[in-house]
Amino acid sequence: MSDAFPTRRARMEYVCMGCGHRFPVDRLIYTCPDCGGVMLLEDLDFDSMKEKGAAFWRSLFDSRRATRIRALRGVFRFYELMAPVLEEDDIVYLGEGDTPVIEAAQALQKKVGRRFAYKNDGQNPSASFKDRGMAGAYSYLKSLVRSHGWKEVLTICASTGDTSAAAAMYGAYVGEPIRTVVLLPHGKVTPAQLSQPLGSGAQVLEVPGVFDDCMKVVEYLADHYRVALLNSKNSWRVLGQESYAYETAQWYGWDLAGKAMFMPIGNAGNITSMISACLKMRRLGIIDEMPHIVGVQSEHADPVWRYYSQPAQDRRYEPVQVQPSVAQAAMIGNPVSFPRVKSLVERFEQAGGRFDVVQVTEQAIMDSMILANRHGHIACTQGGESFAGMLRAQESGILEKDEFCILDSTAHALKFAGFQNMYFEDSFPQAYGVHARAELVNKPRLLFTPEEREAMPAGEFTRAAAQAVAAAAGLEAKE
Repeated sequence: MSDAFPTRRARMEYVCMGCGHRFPVDRLIYTCPDCGGVMLLEDLDFDSMKEKGAAFWRSLFDSRRATRIRALRGVFRFYELMAPVLEEDDIVYLGEGDTPVIEAAQALQKKVGRRFAYKNDGQNPSASFKDRGMAGAYSYLKSLVRSHGWKEVLTICASTGDTSAAAAMYGAYVGEPIRTVVLLPHGKVTPAQLSQPLGSGAQVLEVPGVFDDCMKVVEYLADHYRVALLNSKNSWRVLGQESYAYETAQWYGWDLAGKAMFMPIGNAGNITSMISACLKMRRLGIIDEMPHIVGVQSEHADPVWRYYSQPAQDRRYEPVQVQPSVAQAAMIGNPVSFPRVKSLVERFEQAGGRFDVVQVTEQAIMDSMILANRHGHIACTQGGESFAGMLRAQESGILEKDEFCILDSTAHALKFAGFQNMYFEDSFPQAYGVHARAELVNKPRLLFTPEEREAMPAGEFTRAAAQAVAAAAGLEAKE
């Protein structure tokens, strides 16, 4: 490997998923100026990469795992597949990407009767997969600031928590001329998630309602004011998130045959990026076979599942009114990236891939999250949703007997510790429809009260406490 930044540059364009019109990438465009459709980015010179052959690219990407070039340490390890228009100094790297794939504990695999693994995207810097997209969006934004000489840029996003945390952190790192504003649905973000944009110094604004309401507000702002929108309508964010699929393929030696990849569908940007990445890898010959991609939605926010559950000839997409969900990042009733998904799925299936969507209950999400973490994983509620999706797919016969499943845990479990506590206390509001299963509940046990300790004779505490621990743990005294 040459220890240098890539020299390949390409021509890139925005392509509208609605009318097919194309636009140059010298400015931020979120929706088509002609029809209002969402955009994807396309490398017009992509096929020229075939001249070097798939083996060259696999070897290059593998060798970059050891690079000392900061700009190539993160998601831009796959620079040529993603954004070959950026210069080295434009790329923002905060340690995102290269998150571990951990095969499930043997006891858990035996329990469910299938081999599977988690990809722990909660081990990104702000503790969620959103950092992948923000690395892409902010790198491109830095490029625009440099080329246009902008003196002030206001970034804005709607969020259920993770997007705001990532946007605020990357904005704080880049600094002037960027300022960050995040819009949150009041009372719908966990305390841990709320603390993140506040700690990064972003201006945090709340509105009554749900994520979809916040999204409408920021879309209006993007249409009528000079702001940089950081939600998944931003095509550069979707591009950064493609790295998840590239890393997964790389971990398995660029072999995705016989593998089923499970991912929650929220705003549909993440599953868009997974499908897009697989199409690129197959087009270049980096992978020989497509994987089986399975999207997962809670019954409390399931418009994509409803669409694909209809007969193909009768399918009609309609937004839904969401209900409270523990999988907060996926509690979206009108995903802005659905048109991307619809278009890319058609191409994906034509290229030999299988695509399914399953619906799961809130109860199954929580049970699955607790069960995974009981076996040494760090699954968030969305990770529980992926696990529940695998179980549902297995139950419904969607999975082949020998398919190896890879589950996306999109954030860190600690962000959703409040839901775990509610489960253990069996205190979920009725709207969630979640009740604790006794065999999964775990609570601390007080061995004796402070008053009982106070009444003990001097020097008695250590022996009494040790005996209480031994009794609680079922220990036997040494002979």
